[in-house]
Amino acid sequence: MDKGSLRKLLEEVGAGRLTVPEALERLRSFPFQDLGFAKLDTHRHLRKGFPEVVLGEEKTHQQLVKIVAQVKAAGNNLLITRVEPSKARAVLRRHADLKHHSASRTLYLHSKELEDRGKGKILVITAGTSDIPVAEEAAVTAEVMGNQVERLFDVGVAGLHRLFAYHAQLLAARVLIVVAGMEGALPSVVSGLVDRPVIAVPTSVGYGVSLHGLSALFGMLNSCSSGVTVVNIDNGFGAGYAASLINRL
Repeated sequence: MDKGSLRKLLEEVGAGRLTVPEALERLRSFPFQDLGFAKLDTHRHLRKGFPEVVLGEEKTHQQLVKIVAQVKAAGNNLLITRVEPSKARAVLRRHADLKHHSASRTLYLHSKELEDRGKGKILVITAGTSDIPVAEEAAVTAEVMGNQVERLFDVGVAGLHRLFAYHAQLLAARVLIVVAGMEGALPSVVSGLVDRPVIAVPTSVGYGVSLHGLSALFGMLNSCSSGVTVVNIDNGFGAGYAASLINRL
């Protein structure tokens, strides 16, 4: 249920083309559907302006198949994150119309067009190639939320001249998502070059005392450059979602 669907329903009741009991029947599953193992939020699009999002990690492919079927029957969009390849293949066997983005480990059900509400471009940047999976999760999330997204990969501080070659692209973005592991220095550098919001995403990429992303997280939280906001380790989805909200303002 989104604003357009609800408006159409109310207009049909007002015009006498639909009775009140018939309208109530259509709203029977509002605001959520109870599947036993999950309660699908059918009110989310109306409330937030974004489609339902499901974390695929730890869910069985059978559970995901049932969730997709319910969302599809309601005619809504759906983004599933953190879907490992074997699980994605199993779901696609039952729902071949889903879009599978292997690099970001996402599945997307595109039932209806999402209004483009972004006021500018979101630029997703990585320090290294190993950070791309998390960056792609952020980019795909922002795209399905109705934003124009650009990607700039492998421009970290180990070779900072690579970043400076794209200075114009940095300045053209309205929101920047910067993904880095190791010591997590790149967001501070980027933030020092632009006057736009920078969302920093620490990744679990690194050796020894990188501590599975904690070193990058601490470094980003201690950034000396103003305007850096930090999400959790490997949380590309959170960064993409936050960037989408900012880009709508």
